[in-house]
Amino acid sequence: MLSDTQRTLDLDRAHVFHSWSAQARLDPLVIAGGAGCEVWDFEGNNYLDLSSQLVNVNIGYAHPRVVRAIQDQAATLATVGPSAANLTRGEAARRIVEKAGPGFEKVFFTNGGADANENAIRMARLFTGRDKVLSHYRSYHGNTGAAIASTGDWRRVPNEYGRGHVHFFGPFLYRTEFWAESEEQECERALRHLHRTIEAEGPDSIAAVLLEGIPGTAGVLVPPAGYLAGVRDLCDRYGIVLILDEVMAGFGRTGTWFSWQSERTNPTGIVPDIVTFAKGVNSGYVPVGGVLPKGEIARHFDDRVFPGGLTYSGHPLASASIVAALDAMTEEGVVEHAALIGEEHLGPGLAALAAKHDVIGEVRGLGVFWALDLVADPDTREPLPAADVARVKAAMLAEGVLPFTADNRLHVVPPCIITPAEVVVGLAAIDSALSAL
Repeated sequence: MLSDTQRTLDLDRAHVFHSWSAQARLDPLVIAGGAGCEVWDFEGNNYLDLSSQLVNVNIGYAHPRVVRAIQDQAATLATVGPSAANLTRGEAARRIVEKAGPGFEKVFFTNGGADANENAIRMARLFTGRDKVLSHYRSYHGNTGAAIASTGDWRRVPNEYGRGHVHFFGPFLYRTEFWAESEEQECERALRHLHRTIEAEGPDSIAAVLLEGIPGTAGVLVPPAGYLAGVRDLCDRYGIVLILDEVMAGFGRTGTWFSWQSERTNPTGIVPDIVTFAKGVNSGYVPVGGVLPKGEIARHFDDRVFPGGLTYSGHPLASASIVAALDAMTEEGVVEHAALIGEEHLGPGLAALAAKHDVIGEVRGLGVFWALDLVADPDTREPLPAADVARVKAAMLAEGVLPFTADNRLHVVPPCIITPAEVVVGLAAIDSALSAL
């Protein structure tokens, strides 16, 4: 009789088509269950999850309050069309608006982050009557038409079917495109570059600037103080809608409810025109995302039809999971805990590893949102080859820690509830894996 592990693998190989993969080369890790910050396989091997799967399990696995809310909602009303009014959906929307703060009134629910960005772009184009969308080269916004065209990384290239998309470089001092020698120079020159891009493209043709509050998959690129304010100023000057993609950085990941609420990234407190979210809003327990337009943009459609909709917009199971997750995070101080973990444990611990290992070129992050830029040569900053990054990943798995790697980087993105003791375990596995190089 086949083991559960073998049956899982056989079924996966025979019938599951995986994303972003050459199918014949796959060797997936079998995950049977999870609780807190750990997952396990059928053989009883436990793994501390430093990846939060795809940087979305912010509240951890199997939180009893969220699980119970989904179960109770399924027994009451398992599904309802988006045209109906539903109490759970309304409660979820109210909580999200409250976390976003003044200026926001309504939520357009989607199935995830990609279609959230898709609909945010649609709103901006209809609100302004313009077409173009400007976004960073170092970015990821999802795998649907306009979202993937807005994405800056390699996944955009075979999928460029959307129209009106222009890319520019954002600030990233460690690998500066602007020959900058300080954060201030990098910020000033990046804003000058954006300004010239706007002028060259024609301000009256640009509907939106779409940015991740903190670019995540691109390397946890925390913007220098002043950058978001500078972008806000340019958008205001030319009547451009500022969209902040908070899909990965939102709901506790950075130690604040949204990354743009952090004093480090946004000391002057600018507010975007549209916010997109998904992932951490309910820790991925049920697929969901959404768009938060400021009141002026939402009211633009009071007497105009918004030509967009989704069958599962505001699905009651997703809504119930949002209500439970946000209430639990608020009452249990999860966001504050994430900030403390970053300041007192993860940040100092990763800095200590960088001082020990020359292969760590730079440590970046805040809260429970960090990345190690791994280099083959600390002087030239040549990225660590893919084969060596794969060795680091394999070594960490052997140590019982689930890593997140992208290009030459190791991202350290555990659930917001990770304990100091678990941080020590995770740092020890990283130390051991890098020592093996």
